[in-house]
Amino acid sequence: MDRIIHPGGKISGVVEVPGDKSITHRALIFGSLCEGEVLIENLSTADDCAATIDCLKALGVEMTSSGTNLIIKGKGLMGLQEPKDILDARNSGTTIRLLAGLAAGQPFYTILTGDDSLKSRPMKRVIDPLRQMGAVILARKGDTLAPITISGRKLNSIDLTLPVASAQVKTAILIASLYSSETSTILELIPTRDHSERMLRYLGAELTVSGSTISLRPSSLRAKPIFVPGDISSAMFFIVAGLLLPESHLEIRNIGLNRTRMGALDVLAEMGADIEILERGIRNDEPFGDINVRSTQLKGIRIERDLIPSLIDEIPVLALAATQAEGKTVISGAEELRVKESDRLHGVASQLNKMGADITEVPDGLHINGNTALRGATVESFGDHRLEMTMAIAGLIARGETTIKDANAAKVSFPEFYEILKQTGCAVDET
Repeated sequence: MDRIIHPGGKISGVVEVPGDKSITHRALIFGSLCEGEVLIENLSTADDCAATIDCLKALGVEMTSSGTNLIIKGKGLMGLQEPKDILDARNSGTTIRLLAGLAAGQPFYTILTGDDSLKSRPMKRVIDPLRQMGAVILARKGDTLAPITISGRKLNSIDLTLPVASAQVKTAILIASLYSSETSTILELIPTRDHSERMLRYLGAELTVSGSTISLRPSSLRAKPIFVPGDISSAMFFIVAGLLLPESHLEIRNIGLNRTRMGALDVLAEMGADIEILERGIRNDEPFGDINVRSTQLKGIRIERDLIPSLIDEIPVLALAATQAEGKTVISGAEELRVKESDRLHGVASQLNKMGADITEVPDGLHINGNTALRGATVESFGDHRLEMTMAIAGLIARGETTIKDANAAKVSFPEFYEILKQTGCAVDET
C-alpha cells in the first residue's frame, strides 16, 4: 500500500515504543540455549524477530507467548534438533548471521536463506571466521551470499580481530565460541553495540571484557528472566520529529540507554538538541529510562567513522535532521550503509533531494547543506524499513502532502510506527 503523510503542526504526548529488536534477537537465541525456562518481557513485535522465533522453533525450541511476553523452554547448548527444512531468515541480517554461528557448533546439517534483499547482503564476513574455527560452510557467489549451508561440528577456539565493525559478526563468533574447545578472544578495533556481552554474562557465561578485547570460555547458560527495554533506534524517528516540528514536546518512556547505542543522541546533543535523558534503572545489565524532547533549531556538524557503529541504524533520520540544521553536515566513513536492506546512502539522498533537500552523495557518506525547506513529493522506500520511516518524518515537516510508494516495510522493525504516529497528533492515510 501507499501512505500519504500530511504536514504536522507539532508532535506531543507520552509514548512508548516496542521492545529493542537487537536485544530481542539475542534474548530469543541465548534463551533457547539456557537450561530451564526463560521469561522474556516486552518482546519486539518486529517481523525480523518473528523470523528468529520461527527458525528456533524449527530447531526444536518450544515457546509460549502472551502479548509481548514469551516463555522459552531452554534446550541447553546441545539440545537443538536438526531442522527438517531450510531455515528462512526472511529480511533479517541479524537472524541469518547469528544463526550461522549457532549452526556451526551443532552436530547436524543446516541451510539458512532469506528474501531477495537478504540474499544480496554480504555473508563472507561471518563465514570466514567460522571456517577458521573449523566450521564446514558453503554459500553462493564465492561464499559471499546466502543461501548458506553448514555442516556443524565441534569447533576450535579463535583469536580474532573483527574484520568489520559489526555486532552481528561479533555475536555469531561468541555463540560459536560456546561450542569451541578452549577460550576464544575477539578484538574490536572500533566498538560496536555490546548487548551480547551483557546478556551472556548475565546468563552465566564465562565472559570477560578487557579494554577492546572480549574473551569467552565455553560455558553453559543459566535460565533467568530477560526484560527488553524500548528500542532506541525506533524512538529516534519520534525524537527527530519532536526536534523539527515547531512547539513540540514529546516524552518517550522506558527506552534502552545502553551507551553503545546512544551515538545518535550524542550527535543530536552536539547539534544543539533540547533532549533530557532520565535513567530509571538497570535490568539484566541493560540501563533504561525516559527521554524528553522539545523543538530545537539544530546546527550542522561532522559525523565521522569512529561514531558510525554506535548510530549506524539512525543515519537516515539524522540526515533528515541535518537538512533542517543551520550550516553543513558531513557524514563520512559510512560505506557500510550501502550493504544494508538497501543502499541507504543513495536512498536517503535521492529521496530527500526529491523533496527539496540539498544532499551530495559520496562513496562513504553524505554532504548535507541545511536550512532547506522540504516540499511534499512522491518518494520510494526501496523496501527498506528505516528509509520508509525517515520519509514519513520528512513528510511531517514538508509543505504539502508526501506519498510513500509501497510503504509496507516498517513492519520489519516497527509494526506500530504509523499507529503511534497518529497517537501523537499526526495525520496519515492509506491508499
